[in-house]
Parts: sequence; C-alpha cells; structure tokens
Amino acid sequence: MCRPGWRQAREEAYRLAELARLRRVRDRIDREYAQPLDVVALARDAGLAAGYLSRQFRAAYGDSPYGYLTRRRAERAAASASAAASVSASLPAGQDRSGFEKPRPVPGS
Repeated sequence: MCRPGWRQAREEAYRLAELARLRRVRDRIDREYAQPLDVVALARDAGLAAGYLSRQFRAAYGDSPYGYLTRRRAERAAASASAAASVSASLPAGQDRSGFEKPRPVPGS
C-alpha cells in the first residue's frame, strides 16, 4: 500500500493543477475580452468540460466565466468612457473597444 501522506499530496497537486487551469482561463478572458468568447471554447482550450469549468470557476472566483467576462467588459467600457472625459466621446466607440456588440435595430420600428 502507499504511504499515508501520498494520497493527500496527490490530491493537493491535482487541486493546484486545476487552479492553474482556471487562472489561465481567467487570464485569457482578461487578455481577449474584446473578442467573441464563449464558455465552450474556453473550456475546450483548458481541457475541461464546459459545465465543470463553470462550476469550478464560480467556486474559485465567485462568478461564472460569462459573468466575469461581462464584468470585465463593463469595467473596460467605463474606464474607456472616463478616460475620454469629454462629451464628444460617443458610446458606440466605447462599445467597440469594450467587446460589447453594437445594438441592433428593433425590427418593425
């Protein structure tokens, strides 16, 4: 049989490897927030199932990957708007830099 401490060490190593994967996903969201990202693609690149990534990400960071992405985009849009600090800076320009899509016209109006 294996030594008593080995199981604990193996579990700790697995937990640290999972945290490293989640950190890479978070870092990718921070880098590529302006690009179209979805949880399935993030999970595939991390080598995890989408549901598992969502659960583990929420447990580690307190928010789902999509919620974290949306919050980052909103923070960057707010920072962009305050950096412009002029009335002439338009919202659609801030939307382009933040990763949010431009609003679509409502059909029939």
